[in-house]
Amino acid sequence: MKINVTVNGVKHTSDVEPRMLLVQYVREVLGLTGTNIGCDTSSCGACSLHVDGEAVKSCTLLAVQADGSSVTTIEGMAGADGSLHPMQKAFMDNHGLQCGYCTPGMVMAATSLLKENPNPSEDDVRIGLEGNLCRCTGYHNIVKAVLAAAGK
Repeated sequence: MKINVTVNGVKHTSDVEPRMLLVQYVREVLGLTGTNIGCDTSSCGACSLHVDGEAVKSCTLLAVQADGSSVTTIEGMAGADGSLHPMQKAFMDNHGLQCGYCTPGMVMAATSLLKENPNPSEDDVRIGLEGNLCRCTGYHNIVKAVLAAAGK
């Protein structure tokens, strides 16, 4: 099937198998490998990206379902000059990562969380990120990073 998707501001027209997942499309067809595949069951959130401004787990969405949509991957979060997005910088400054595998999905989910709630409490952040699993940090520094990005 032919799809038209804007990814990180660039329009793409591609022929894809109807069963191809969006995560496979961005990784295998477009070569944007920052979006990770973690569990294949939509439990971990490593594949989170933004579709039309909303954080979604891209392992639960077929590429054909994104036809006509605007998709932002972790690669699209940085500024045109290569400067880090404030959330990426907050993760770096607050040691909100260890192995880094969950980090792209966490950053995508966290930016979506702050879009919905720009002034979250610590509990709001913990609840807002409960769909993303990290096996390294225990979340303390991830929560600190999100609160720092929110200006707290």
